[in-house]
Amino acid sequence: MIGRKILSRFGIDPYLLMLIGTVALAAAIPARGIGAEAMHYAVYGVVALLFFLYGARLSPEAVAEGLTHWRLQSLVFSSTFILFPLIGLAVVAVARPWLPADLAIGLMYVCVLPSTIQSSIAFTSIARGNVPAALCSASASNLFGIVMTPALVAFLLSSHGPGFSLAALEDVALQLLLPFAAGQFLRPWIGRWLSAHKSLTSVVDRGSILLIVYAAFSEGMVAGVWSQLSWQSLALVLALDLLILFAVLLITTLASRRLGFSKEDEIAIVFCGSKKSMASGIPMANILFPGQALGLLVLPLMLFHQVQLFACAILAQRYARRLTPGETAAHPQNDRAPYARPGGGDALAAE
Repeated sequence: MIGRKILSRFGIDPYLLMLIGTVALAAAIPARGIGAEAMHYAVYGVVALLFFLYGARLSPEAVAEGLTHWRLQSLVFSSTFILFPLIGLAVVAVARPWLPADLAIGLMYVCVLPSTIQSSIAFTSIARGNVPAALCSASASNLFGIVMTPALVAFLLSSHGPGFSLAALEDVALQLLLPFAAGQFLRPWIGRWLSAHKSLTSVVDRGSILLIVYAAFSEGMVAGVWSQLSWQSLALVLALDLLILFAVLLITTLASRRLGFSKEDEIAIVFCGSKKSMASGIPMANILFPGQALGLLVLPLMLFHQVQLFACAILAQRYARRLTPGETAAHPQNDRAPYARPGGGDALAAE
């Protein structure tokens, strides 16, 4: 607990350290032979479990209610699945001569993922925005993402290499859609129990990502792909992640203001429309890119995840300090709504 407080004081995400430790473990002791084969089956099972829990936790009523605010939801959807891919195409086209092929694909893959759920809600709440709208937008984004992300990968990335195959859609159905549907079906019976045992779902969320990252980076070590990565490429990917995030934050802010949304709605649009989910992205990559050097491919996503947390934490505090009608500088309203930290302080980490 003390160590976590120290890390928080310096703005260091403990989960990022766990990811770095997992990568280091894969570099030192990669899974080989029978171990690699066992890891493959373990990853398959944990991804199915992860999306089963998503289905069991996601309230259909919340999504249905949120869709009634169609202007806000349309703008968030457009940002997530249209604006992001367009910016990604432009950035990758310019940077491609200096990027390894797998990193270029990974950078584009970041741009076709759904939004996060917990961090979108948390930052919206901290910024004193429209929390119910954020809840619905983020939930709907993940629901649509199960279909939209594979479709966008097939449409935008199939020409960039042999990694994605339309046959992988069968795996999407078996490993993602079927468990998700089963979770939705069983939600009336197990949803309340899962809500009362959030630590279990949190362990599955984070543990599944760590397991997949270990398997991916082990495969990369065995194949020798890391010898192809220079520090210049790593720095370039980080800079491009920052550029993409800044462009989306700027455009969603200007668009929401130009279209006459309230400040509370603007906050929900900005935070829901600018996030990309590592919790969904890494498991999906494991299915959508069979045979690829997955360690390099998901590296842009891991960097983007940390960049968005830092940037949006700063932005949320700036929004929270604003004065609204009826407030005075001496008596501002509380800047933390009841949803400010869903699932505890580490709820942001796994997304």
